[in-house]
Amino acid sequence: MAVEPQPSKHRFPPATSGDERGWVSEGADLEPGTLLLAYRSGLFPMRSPQGQLTWWSPDPRAILPLDGLRVSRSLNRARKKFRTTVDAAFEQVLQGCSDRASGEYVWVTDEVRAAYTQLHELGWAHSVEAWTIGEGEEPELAGGLYGVAIGGLFSGESMFSRRADASKVALVALVELLNAAGGDTAARMIDVQWETPHLASLGAVELPRQEYLRRLGRALEQPHPAWPEPSHGSGEPG
Repeated sequence: MAVEPQPSKHRFPPATSGDERGWVSEGADLEPGTLLLAYRSGLFPMRSPQGQLTWWSPDPRAILPLDGLRVSRSLNRARKKFRTTVDAAFEQVLQGCSDRASGEYVWVTDEVRAAYTQLHELGWAHSVEAWTIGEGEEPELAGGLYGVAIGGLFSGESMFSRRADASKVALVALVELLNAAGGDTAARMIDVQWETPHLASLGAVELPRQEYLRRLGRALEQPHPAWPEPSHGSGEPG
């Protein structure tokens, strides 16, 4: 069961007040109560290149409907190359998401890892891992993703791959888990924030902000998923 943290001392402007870029406000903190308040309000955090903590509500907003995931033949073949787990290596997934090429924007800083690890320990943030499969070889973390689950909302924060298609395989596993969570499956959704060609190829669609907020309200009414216990305490699949 997810544990409700202390309420945030901050209050955000409404998500509908976002400007043409989606920027809503600046400041606050990354305490668990603040993060949950933001996601429930339709916002998500980012640090600007100058270091300010900013809160966003894009218009349009990109989501992945659970019935909209596109699984190609090549992705189906790739699934046979990996084993997936849930919450078996949360901190390793955050580290993988923080590894970026020189010059790329890095959101998953030490501060962010600490904040989302707190949410993970409270039962709100989760990871899905994809591990290599090979006879006589130790499994290696090939890719994964993490995000925040509140009712029927899964707010995807970041994903990474060290092997081709590994993060996509983790995404397929996430969709299967959410589809099995009960309640109104059609009301569940994965928030991916902004659409990219990569996400669009997997089935992500854009919604007007008002439509996103309407669907968010329905999603938050759904039962919280029953996340499986980690398969191995050492951070590798058992």
